[in-house]
Amino acid sequence: MNYKKITNLFLITLTLFTLSCGFKVLDNTKANNFSIVNLITTGDKRINYKIKNQLAVYSKTDSQNQLIIYLDSKKLKSIKEKNIKNEITKYQINLTVNIRFYAENEAENINNINLNIGGNYSVDLIHSKTISNEKKLVESLIEKISDKIVNEIALRINDN
Repeated sequence: MNYKKITNLFLITLTLFTLSCGFKVLDNTKANNFSIVNLITTGDKRINYKIKNQLAVYSKTDSQNQLIIYLDSKKLKSIKEKNIKNEITKYQINLTVNIRFYAENEAENINNINLNIGGNYSVDLIHSKTISNEKKLVESLIEKISDKIVNEIALRINDN
C-alpha cells in the first residue's frame, strides 16, 4: 500500500517538473524572412557555389527584406598527424567565411558575419579514398556553415 503512494507521488512530481520546465520551441516561421537580390562572391568557387545554393533554398522571393550579400570564403588544408615513418596520416581542413550583407533600401546598415569551422580526415592507402574522404568532410563543413549563415542572417534581420 505504501509502495503505491510513493510511486504515485513520484509520477506526479515527475510530471510537474517536465511540464513546467519553461522550454519553448523556437518559432522558425519568421526566421527565414529574407530574399537575396544580389550575391557577390570571392574566394573558393566550389564553396561559394554550394553556400549560394543553400542560401537560395532558404530565400523567399516575396519577402520584404531584400538583401545584398558579399561572400568571401577560404579553405585551408594542413597536416594534422604524421606517423613514425614521417608519412601523413591525417589532414585538417578549416573553412573561413566572411559575409557582409545589408538590406537593399538601407545601405548604411551593413552587417558582418565571420565564421570559421574545421574538421579532420584520414589518409587511406588508396588515393581515391583519401580524396573521397576530403570531399565528404568539405561537404559536411559547408552544410554546417550554411546553416549557421542562414541562422545568423535571420537573427540579425529579426533584431532590426
